[in-house]
Amino acid sequence: MVSVIFPAAGQAKRLKAGVSVNKALLTLAGKPMLVWTLLKFSSLDEVGELIAVVPEDEVEFVERLLARVPKLKPVKVVAGGAERQFSVANGLKAVSTEAELVLVHDAARPLVATATIGRVIAGARVTGAAIPGVPEKNTIKVVNSDGMVESTPDRAKLWEIQTPQGFHRRVLMEAYLAAMRDGFVGTDDASLVERIGHPVQVVDGDNWNFKVTTPEDLAAAESFLKNDLAVRAKEGVSAAADLVADKVGEMKRQLEELRK
Repeated sequence: MVSVIFPAAGQAKRLKAGVSVNKALLTLAGKPMLVWTLLKFSSLDEVGELIAVVPEDEVEFVERLLARVPKLKPVKVVAGGAERQFSVANGLKAVSTEAELVLVHDAARPLVATATIGRVIAGARVTGAAIPGVPEKNTIKVVNSDGMVESTPDRAKLWEIQTPQGFHRRVLMEAYLAAMRDGFVGTDDASLVERIGHPVQVVDGDNWNFKVTTPEDLAAAESFLKNDLAVRAKEGVSAAADLVADKVGEMKRQLEELRK
């Protein structure tokens, strides 16, 4: 079974939505961002458990919210910590012992493709640690505190890393215990796993799998979801029309048989 932890305690400061607003609860195309994200993972057969990590004072509200959402896999809502890493650690405590793999996915990445999730799961099953990414398109400079360029890394070796990041449960637990013991705080979950010497595989990510951080990101995600809903509605109407046409055709054939 695959268990997925969703850090969802980020505040929408850069979105200018007010410091008291949980970014994951902002509405996109009629649903909270968190709901869009959870529904995407719920659509995969391999996923058996969802764990949303939210601010302590929002646990009860989010539980009530998610209880009304159809087609969700079983969801646990737990309180987060002061930093993302501490929130994930709290989520790990709630992971079922039946889980073979644990994925960690930013709740603010609602557009992740199921194909990307599938590649992470497949990679993690084989290597024990897999993360999605896309090759860096821009030139990156290392700049010192005085604003002067120190070096230019080889772009061919640079990847922009995304989530979900997937791991064997034992590997991720070991990495988090080591980080807690040593007081180490990493920039992502993979950095903790790298630190204990476990290799991490990079699989193909998706350019639409961006993290909603700015007002422009929010607008882009809203546009994408509305367009996707419109396409699916159009496909649904077309499929319904085809079904009706088939039924009418069948009825005509039966009437012709009766007249013979």
